[in-house]
Amino acid sequence: MTRTTHDLPEDGDLASESLGDRAARALVEYREGRPDALAELVREATPLLWHTVRAQGVDRESADDVVQSTWAALVRHVDTITEPKAVLKWLLVTAKRAAWQAVRKDRDDARRRTELPDDLDDGPATLPDAAPGPEDAVLDDERDRLLWAAMRKVPERCQRLLRLISLADRPDYRSISAALGMPVGSIGATRGRCLAKLRAVLTEQGEASWT
Repeated sequence: MTRTTHDLPEDGDLASESLGDRAARALVEYREGRPDALAELVREATPLLWHTVRAQGVDRESADDVVQSTWAALVRHVDTITEPKAVLKWLLVTAKRAAWQAVRKDRDDARRRTELPDDLDDGPATLPDAAPGPEDAVLDDERDRLLWAAMRKVPERCQRLLRLISLADRPDYRSISAALGMPVGSIGATRGRCLAKLRAVLTEQGEASWT
């Protein structure tokens, strides 16, 4: 039920009115056709709303905007507040919610600024191409050339063994044994000796870094 001015304190009791009482009186009078009735309430309650908003972590400039939006919201919803005595509480709750939204928006904006690349204005950011460049191909070719040149300088038996082992990530020693006529148990030790010989040749060529 909407309260009228007759339900509010008499003029003689105005000195004892609380801010909540004065807010209720202003709302009722505004509804009764006195557009200027809220002016005094705005002047009196704005400092309270401003400090409430600032207490939520809103900066000074944004706090002014939040308080103004709170008063604008009251005007829009003036006919939906069923109990005039609750108008001050309504203002405080509305201001707090708007303050929380402002703080959350500022945090989201700050996070987006830190996540976006600095050169965003210059066009879409591009990631480095992970594919090998032409210089990589040149280096690979040179490495292979040196490696095979060194391979030709080790014994033929070592060349055959190292070629067979290099054909698979996990070489089948039984197949290698059958192909070379070499006991399975000796393949590992022979491979180690052959690699040592290959490394020695590469070292002599001054290209040990390729191994």
